[in-house]
Amino acid sequence: MPGKIKKLIDTIITERADGNELVVHLTRAKLMLKGIDPDDYSETSQDFPDVIRQLRSLAQEIGVTLKSEY
Repeated sequence: MPGKIKKLIDTIITERADGNELVVHLTRAKLMLKGIDPDDYSETSQDFPDVIRQLRSLAQEIGVTLKSEY
C-alpha cells in the first residue's frame, strides 16, 4: 500500500508535537538525523520495509504510540 511511510511520518510528527511548531521542527530534524527526510516521501511513494521499521522504532523511542495498522 503506497504512502504508508508518509502516514507514519505525519503521525509521528503530529502526535509528538501536539500543536507545538517548535516540536514539529525538532521532530523533523530528528528524522533527518536518523536518515529519513520527510520531504522525500509522499502519498504515492513506495513503502520500504526498512524505513517502516526505523519509523516504528523511532516512534517507540520518543514515546509515540502508533496504531496497529502502521
